[in-house]
Amino acid sequence: MYTKILERLNVLGANTDAVSPEKSFAENWKSLTFSNYLYDKEWDVYGIDQFYENNRVLYSSDKEVFYINLLEHYFSNHEQFYGQHFYKDWLFTPFKEDSKDFGELEGFVEENEIRETVQGTEMEFICIFYSYGYPDHYFVCLTDPDQNNPTVYGTDHENYFEEIENEGNLETFLEKYMTKEEFQEVVKEYLEEKFGK
Repeated sequence: MYTKILERLNVLGANTDAVSPEKSFAENWKSLTFSNYLYDKEWDVYGIDQFYENNRVLYSSDKEVFYINLLEHYFSNHEQFYGQHFYKDWLFTPFKEDSKDFGELEGFVEENEIRETVQGTEMEFICIFYSYGYPDHYFVCLTDPDQNNPTVYGTDHENYFEEIENEGNLETFLEKYMTKEEFQEVVKEYLEEKFGK
Protein backbone atom coordinates (compact mmCIF):
# COMPACT_ATOMS: atom_id res chain seq x y z
CA MET A 1 0.00 0.00 0.00
CA TYR A 2 1.20 3.49 -0.83
CA THR A 3 2.53 5.68 1.99
CA LYS A 4 -0.32 8.16 1.42
CA ILE A 5 -2.86 5.36 1.94
CA LEU A 6 -1.17 4.26 5.16
CA GLU A 7 -1.08 7.85 6.39
CA ARG A 8 -4.77 8.28 5.62
CA LEU A 9 -5.64 5.01 7.37
CA ASN A 10 -3.70 6.18 10.45
CA VAL A 11 -5.56 9.51 10.49
CA LEU A 12 -8.85 7.58 10.29
CA GLY A 13 -7.93 5.48 13.35
CA ALA A 14 -6.23 2.40 11.87
CA ASN A 15 -3.11 0.80 13.26
CA THR A 16 -0.90 -0.08 10.27
CA ASP A 17 2.18 -1.31 12.17
CA ALA A 18 1.93 -4.84 10.72
CA VAL A 19 1.73 -3.66 7.08
CA SER A 20 4.73 -4.78 5.02
CA PRO A 21 5.80 -4.39 1.36
CA GLU A 22 6.42 -8.17 1.24
CA LYS A 23 2.77 -8.96 1.92
CA SER A 24 -0.13 -9.08 -0.54
CA PHE A 25 -2.87 -6.47 -0.36
CA ALA A 26 -5.19 -8.95 1.40
CA GLU A 27 -2.54 -9.87 3.98
CA ASN A 28 -1.84 -6.20 4.66
CA TRP A 29 -5.52 -5.32 4.89
CA LYS A 30 -6.14 -8.20 7.31
CA SER A 31 -3.25 -6.96 9.46
CA LEU A 32 -4.97 -3.59 10.09
CA THR A 33 -6.81 -2.90 13.32
CA PHE A 34 -9.34 -0.11 13.79
CA SER A 35 -10.19 1.30 17.20
CA ASN A 36 -13.28 3.08 15.86
CA TYR A 37 -15.99 3.23 13.21
CA LEU A 38 -15.88 5.55 10.22
CA TYR A 39 -18.32 8.20 9.03
CA ASP A 40 -18.47 9.33 5.43
CA LYS A 41 -18.68 12.96 4.40
CA GLU A 42 -22.32 12.49 3.33
CA TRP A 43 -23.19 11.50 6.93
CA ASP A 44 -26.52 12.92 8.11
CA VAL A 45 -25.86 13.75 11.83
CA TYR A 46 -27.63 10.59 13.04
CA GLY A 47 -28.29 10.66 16.79
CA ILE A 48 -26.89 14.15 17.36
CA ASP A 49 -30.20 15.64 18.53
CA GLN A 50 -30.52 12.90 21.16
CA PHE A 51 -26.89 13.27 22.23
CA TYR A 52 -27.44 17.01 22.61
CA GLU A 53 -30.63 16.48 24.66
CA ASN A 54 -28.80 14.05 26.95
CA ASN A 55 -25.90 16.49 27.39
CA ARG A 56 -27.63 19.87 27.12
CA VAL A 57 -26.33 21.17 30.48
CA LEU A 58 -22.75 20.23 29.59
CA TYR A 59 -23.13 21.88 26.18
CA SER A 60 -24.12 25.13 27.91
CA SER A 61 -21.45 24.97 30.60
CA ASP A 62 -18.41 23.43 28.86
CA LYS A 63 -18.50 22.91 25.09
CA GLU A 64 -14.93 21.61 25.05
CA VAL A 65 -15.79 18.68 27.32
CA PHE A 66 -19.09 18.20 25.44
CA TYR A 67 -17.18 17.65 22.17
CA ILE A 68 -14.57 15.41 23.83
CA ASN A 69 -17.42 13.23 25.12
CA LEU A 70 -19.19 13.32 21.76
CA LEU A 71 -16.10 12.07 19.89
CA GLU A 72 -15.47 9.37 22.48
CA HIS A 73 -19.08 8.24 22.13
CA TYR A 74 -19.31 8.25 18.33
CA PHE A 75 -15.85 6.85 17.67
CA SER A 76 -16.05 4.01 20.19
CA ASN A 77 -17.14 0.47 19.32
CA HIS A 78 -20.78 0.83 20.32
CA GLU A 79 -23.89 -1.03 19.20
CA GLN A 80 -25.96 2.00 18.20
CA PHE A 81 -26.72 2.77 14.58
CA TYR A 82 -25.45 6.21 13.62
CA GLY A 83 -24.86 5.68 9.90
CA GLN A 84 -21.29 4.54 10.49
CA HIS A 85 -19.15 2.30 8.28
CA PHE A 86 -17.40 -0.77 9.67
CA TYR A 87 -13.92 -2.11 8.83
CA LYS A 88 -14.02 -5.66 7.44
CA ASP A 89 -11.43 -8.15 6.24
CA TRP A 90 -13.30 -11.18 4.96
CA LEU A 91 -12.52 -12.97 1.75
CA PHE A 92 -15.26 -13.64 -0.78
CA THR A 93 -14.34 -16.21 -3.45
CA PRO A 94 -17.57 -17.30 -5.19
CA PHE A 95 -15.82 -18.63 -8.32
CA LYS A 96 -12.97 -20.48 -6.60
CA GLU A 97 -13.62 -24.21 -6.46
CA ASP A 98 -13.52 -25.78 -3.00
CA SER A 99 -13.84 -22.38 -1.28
CA LYS A 100 -16.65 -21.89 1.26
CA ASP A 101 -18.23 -19.27 -1.04
CA PHE A 102 -18.03 -21.32 -4.24
CA GLY A 103 -21.31 -21.18 -6.14
CA GLU A 104 -22.86 -18.55 -3.89
CA LEU A 105 -23.64 -16.29 -6.85
CA GLU A 106 -24.90 -19.08 -9.08
CA GLY A 107 -28.18 -18.13 -10.68
CA PHE A 108 -27.67 -14.45 -9.83
CA VAL A 109 -24.63 -13.25 -11.74
CA GLU A 110 -22.03 -14.83 -14.00
CA GLU A 111 -18.29 -14.37 -13.64
CA ASN A 112 -18.00 -12.88 -17.15
CA GLU A 113 -20.59 -10.22 -16.19
CA ILE A 114 -18.48 -9.16 -13.22
CA ARG A 115 -15.39 -9.02 -15.45
CA GLU A 116 -17.10 -6.29 -17.50
CA THR A 117 -16.59 -3.94 -14.54
CA VAL A 118 -13.90 -5.48 -12.33
CA GLN A 119 -10.22 -5.58 -13.30
CA GLY A 120 -8.26 -8.64 -12.23
CA THR A 121 -7.19 -12.07 -13.42
CA GLU A 122 -9.36 -13.95 -10.90
CA MET A 123 -12.71 -12.75 -9.54
CA GLU A 124 -11.74 -13.20 -5.90
CA PHE A 125 -12.39 -10.41 -3.39
CA ILE A 126 -11.82 -9.03 0.06
CA CYS A 127 -14.57 -6.99 1.70
CA ILE A 128 -12.90 -3.89 3.19
CA PHE A 129 -15.91 -2.01 4.66
CA TYR A 130 -19.65 -2.39 5.07
CA SER A 131 -22.43 -0.03 6.11
CA TYR A 132 -26.22 0.15 6.30
CA GLY A 133 -26.57 2.37 3.23
CA TYR A 134 -26.44 1.63 -0.46
CA PRO A 135 -24.15 0.17 -1.59
CA ASP A 136 -23.55 -1.53 1.74
CA HIS A 137 -20.41 -3.56 0.98
CA TYR A 138 -17.12 -2.42 -0.49
CA PHE A 139 -14.76 -4.91 -2.08
CA VAL A 140 -11.30 -5.01 -3.62
CA CYS A 141 -10.38 -7.65 -6.19
CA LEU A 142 -7.47 -9.75 -4.86
CA THR A 143 -5.84 -9.78 -8.31
CA ASP A 144 -6.29 -6.06 -9.05
CA PRO A 145 -3.48 -4.88 -11.37
CA ASP A 146 -2.43 -2.23 -8.80
CA GLN A 147 -1.88 -4.03 -5.51
CA ASN A 148 -0.60 -0.82 -3.87
CA ASN A 149 -3.73 1.19 -4.69
CA PRO A 150 -6.47 -1.16 -5.94
CA THR A 151 -9.90 -0.16 -7.21
CA VAL A 152 -12.77 -0.31 -4.70
CA TYR A 153 -16.14 -1.66 -5.85
CA GLY A 154 -19.45 -1.02 -4.12
CA THR A 155 -22.26 -3.56 -4.18
CA ASP A 156 -25.24 -4.52 -2.05
CA HIS A 157 -25.63 -7.64 0.10
CA GLU A 158 -29.13 -8.29 -1.29
CA ASN A 159 -27.56 -9.43 -4.56
CA TYR A 160 -23.77 -9.24 -4.45
CA PHE A 161 -22.32 -8.02 -7.75
CA GLU A 162 -25.61 -7.89 -9.67
CA GLU A 163 -24.99 -4.15 -9.54
CA ILE A 164 -21.41 -2.96 -9.13
CA GLU A 165 -20.22 0.60 -8.71
CA ASN A 166 -16.61 1.58 -9.32
CA GLU A 167 -15.76 3.74 -6.30
CA GLY A 168 -12.31 4.74 -7.57
CA ASN A 169 -8.95 3.65 -6.23
CA LEU A 170 -8.41 3.05 -2.52
CA GLU A 171 -6.59 6.34 -1.98
CA THR A 172 -9.53 8.28 -3.42
CA PHE A 173 -12.09 6.09 -1.65
CA LEU A 174 -10.58 6.72 1.80
CA GLU A 175 -11.00 10.46 1.28
CA LYS A 176 -14.76 9.96 1.59
CA TYR A 177 -14.37 9.35 5.32
CA MET A 178 -14.16 12.13 7.90
CA THR A 179 -11.38 12.56 10.41
CA LYS A 180 -12.49 13.18 14.01
CA GLU A 181 -11.77 16.87 13.50
CA GLU A 182 -13.93 17.01 10.37
CA PHE A 183 -16.68 15.09 12.17
CA GLN A 184 -16.61 17.54 15.08
CA GLU A 185 -16.79 20.50 12.70
CA VAL A 186 -19.90 19.05 10.99
CA VAL A 187 -21.62 18.55 14.37
CA LYS A 188 -20.56 21.98 15.60
CA GLU A 189 -22.00 23.70 12.53
CA TYR A 190 -25.20 21.68 12.83
CA LEU A 191 -25.73 22.48 16.53
CA GLU A 192 -24.87 26.16 16.15
CA GLU A 193 -27.26 26.49 13.24
CA LYS A 194 -30.04 24.59 15.01
CA PHE A 195 -29.72 26.13 18.46
CA GLY A 196 -28.05 29.42 17.57
CA LYS A 197 -25.18 29.09 20.00
